[in-house]
Amino acid sequence: NPYILATLLFGLGLGTTITFASSHWLLAWMGLEINTLAIIPLMAQHHHPRAVEATTKYFLTQATAAAMLLFASTTNAWLTGQWDIQQMSHPFPLTLITLALALKIGLAPMHTWLPEVLQGLDLTTGLVLSTWQKLAPFALLLQIQNVNPTILVTLGLASTLIGGWGGLNQTQLRKVLAYSSIAHLGWMILILQYSPSLTLLALLTYFVMTFSTFLVFKLNKSTSINALAISWTKAPILTSLTPLMLLSLGGLPPLTGFMPKWLILQELAKQDLAPLATLAALSALLSLYFYLRISYAMTLTMSPNNLTGVTPWRFSSPQLTLPLAIATTATISLL
Repeated sequence: NPYILATLLFGLGLGTTITFASSHWLLAWMGLEINTLAIIPLMAQHHHPRAVEATTKYFLTQATAAAMLLFASTTNAWLTGQWDIQQMSHPFPLTLITLALALKIGLAPMHTWLPEVLQGLDLTTGLVLSTWQKLAPFALLLQIQNVNPTILVTLGLASTLIGGWGGLNQTQLRKVLAYSSIAHLGWMILILQYSPSLTLLALLTYFVMTFSTFLVFKLNKSTSINALAISWTKAPILTSLTPLMLLSLGGLPPLTGFMPKWLILQELAKQDLAPLATLAALSALLSLYFYLRISYAMTLTMSPNNLTGVTPWRFSSPQLTLPLAIATTATISLL
């Protein structure tokens, strides 16, 4: 029903906006809750057992994270007597809140729900989950000062490594994208303490790249690596561009995805964290391997060519192809 859909999408927007605009922990928590409640019907709309299972998992993790956040903020109010987001001083609620937000966005080691949930959703809802749902927790992470840098660096490094290792053996595209998301989040958290603007830059470029990747898979109607083998017949031009998008996600120059990684490594080196930068750069190689595997499956396996398979691509709707064109161009050539 379009009215219900419009209401839910409005709720999604409203929740994120409330969190953005809040300086009080209660208001921020309320925004996160509205956000979660609005996306749950969207996730379960297909009434598929996998979708319902994914929705339940998502609901439980988000409720846990929100409860942790609320507990931490009340503890903070009890210890210091103030509710302001910007002026957190006590280390205990600070650590708790960082961990709660990490659980909310799916940072390792609190990442295990993300691949499972993403695997049960269709690609459009999966896209919303991978992009829009990350905005509100990030707004809060950017606002809290003086967190212990060790926590953030540990979370970030664990995420890049687990995001790399986890995706290696996957055959399902949505799980691969989930692990890719975990790895990218790791890069963002790694630099959060030293240069928040770089975190934002990495987040935005990640959004653009994920957008184009999800839309390509949606256009191909493919959810596993095997299904990609016949994408030549469905959309030939797009198939020849997809490896570039995947390599951009992996962070290869001269594509867009290289820019945030380059700047983050440079900033880490400036902060005398050369070993950390080396580890992060090496962990990016893990992700690169599975992006290359998908590219190989798409472009180097030729399927028996039939003309009937090409027709749906020629008549696909502008609602899908216009954002796809914009996102693809940005993913490949923004650097």
